[in-house]
Amino acid sequence: MQRLANKVAMVTGATGGIGEATIRRFLDEGASVMAVGRSAAKLEQLKQAIANEKQLAVHVADATDETATQASVEATLAKFGGLDILFANAGTEGASKPLDSMTADEFRAPFETNVLGVWLSLKYALPHFREQGSGAVIVTASTAGLIGFPGLSNYVSSKHAVIGLVKCAALEVAEFGVRVNAIAPGPIDNRMIHSLTDQLAPDDPRALEAQLKEMIPLHRYGVNDEVAAM
Repeated sequence: MQRLANKVAMVTGATGGIGEATIRRFLDEGASVMAVGRSAAKLEQLKQAIANEKQLAVHVADATDETATQASVEATLAKFGGLDILFANAGTEGASKPLDSMTADEFRAPFETNVLGVWLSLKYALPHFREQGSGAVIVTASTAGLIGFPGLSNYVSSKHAVIGLVKCAALEVAEFGVRVNAIAPGPIDNRMIHSLTDQLAPDDPRALEAQLKEMIPLHRYGVNDEVAAM
């Protein structure tokens, strides 16, 4: 039996590794999915790769754009007649360097997508969930939201903020039968972790990769499908 039959999901950050893997898993479980991303070209590539015209639709929206985010929720409701699941997954790592070497813009940048973007998705999805008396929100945080790491003060701070936001949202809508949870992946073998290691250790990113894997009990990076399964 498909666990998500007759459910509708909206996924932000749809064209990233975790986003695409989760969309495929949602579709396999029977859901209809609105894939939201900021690149029309990448969304079209995703649509062609998945080739599920009936259950998959795409919508262009930058996570930091309030008007576009509101429109993405409205487009989901118009296309599929409802919304049951929000996967607020859009995120960015930003610049990686010592905190006293960052500019204000570099420190601020991850907050725009990782915190403001999540808040905007919540702002426009939660009223619908509250009205219908049900709904599930999953937000992509990170183990960086639980620990510190040198050279990642902007990213780490933003993910700590994401977890705080999720805790507040969960308390605000629990009485309406709506669940809000965060997932906190460790290093996942996709574009972001390679960007981070390349920035943090430009002379030998593979050495840093080996160090990171030694810190993980399984001594390997996770993969996108493992996050989607969560």
